[in-house]
Amino acid sequence: MGSGSTAFAAALRAAELGKRAVMTEARTLGGTCVNRGCLPSKNLIEAAKIIFDARNPRYPGIAPHEPVFDFDQLIAQKDELVSSYRDKKYQSIIGKDQDIDVVYGRARLLDPHTVAVDGPEGTTELRGNKILIALGSSPTLPSIEGLEETPYLTSDLLTSQEEMELKELPSSLIIVGGGYIALELGQMFARFGTRVTILERNTRVLRHGYEPEVGITIQRILRNEGINVQTKAEVVRVSGDEREVSVTARVDGQEQAFRAARLLIATGREPNTRNVGLEAAGVELVDGGAVKVDEHLRTSVPHMFAAGDVIGAQHGNQLATPVGAHDGVIVAHNAFAEETGRTPRVVDHRVIPRTIFTDPQIGIVGITDAEANAAGHRCWCNTIPMEFVPRAGAIRDTRGMIKMVIDDDTKEVLGVSMVGANAGEVIHEAAMAMRFRATIDDYIDMIHVYPTMAEALKIVAISRYKDPSKLSCCAE
Repeated sequence: MGSGSTAFAAALRAAELGKRAVMTEARTLGGTCVNRGCLPSKNLIEAAKIIFDARNPRYPGIAPHEPVFDFDQLIAQKDELVSSYRDKKYQSIIGKDQDIDVVYGRARLLDPHTVAVDGPEGTTELRGNKILIALGSSPTLPSIEGLEETPYLTSDLLTSQEEMELKELPSSLIIVGGGYIALELGQMFARFGTRVTILERNTRVLRHGYEPEVGITIQRILRNEGINVQTKAEVVRVSGDEREVSVTARVDGQEQAFRAARLLIATGREPNTRNVGLEAAGVELVDGGAVKVDEHLRTSVPHMFAAGDVIGAQHGNQLATPVGAHDGVIVAHNAFAEETGRTPRVVDHRVIPRTIFTDPQIGIVGITDAEANAAGHRCWCNTIPMEFVPRAGAIRDTRGMIKMVIDDDTKEVLGVSMVGANAGEVIHEAAMAMRFRATIDDYIDMIHVYPTMAEALKIVAISRYKDPSKLSCCAE
């Protein structure tokens, strides 16, 4: 059930095992990532960065200039890219000759072995020995007075060839929420020239699951770019039409009105488990509507599995495309483990690197300082500014910081958080090291290329023993 990264990974592995797989899709083949998530957003975010850098050169001697761009053409090339990628990475690897097929329409379980797919030409019934629930997630819509009567956008605005696709650049935009989607899209639209206001109900953006330093740092950077980031702003009601929307928020206890051309709701995502017949099949849910699974990704019904966004945060899962793809393979392996003589695999989400594609990027892996202490570790942690990293100085971009958390008894590194240029690339070194339970001394002993942003890992590790502001280049 589904045709996103999780479903495709499972289908491909099942076919490799000699099985026949059929996926279902209610919207567009490939699910969220390729059609309206990762791919289109990162494409447009990079375009916005080019515009910003032209207006704000970091080097003396390079004059700023106002680039000419056509938003319609940017959307058109985004759509072309999405279509091309979908054809190459999804459409081209399905078909009866490859033992993988797709039935289009809205899927619902009739019983533990039967899925009905309500498509444009009627209902198709599918029966399978094994079933994977990989229906993904959708934008969460908070309970706000007036929201049902007010036009609003969600992260689906980046979709391709659907009615909710945004094709005109708004003059102004209010974003409700302060998570990664709000920050990525907020900065992107601001760089295109939209006047952006972000309303976050907590004391800082990126409040849950992130080091405090991360939210504080990126919040300051966004404000310096002219984005109106309002924290401690609880939205109480909205109103408006296609010409203008009004948002009333309680800021520090006082009601304040904000107005803009468009409204974007970015308050998180929730599993797609409503009205899909899970009850008819006896599949149990947990709090938040996620499908309950065990460590083998098996549901309460033995021959049915679930993976990806639809299982929420169980077993340390994160709502991310590569996590779903990784676990889809595990599902196919476990579904046929007994008959193929293989040992079932246990899902492992201990090390999951992730990136927020703001500028500078945010790279994170492992647990936070607070989480480590709550788990009983005797921790050491430290945060250093990017100005200590030679590469940051060389490219004249010292925005950001890096924080490392270790178990001070074993010296094992438990978590790394970085805000800085190319953080999304750097964080993979930390992730690989954590995968093999590297210590802080392993980071120090590792010879890094000079000058690179990856040296930030070595320098923050050295700060356990020395003052990093007093080091010469490449010194340990």
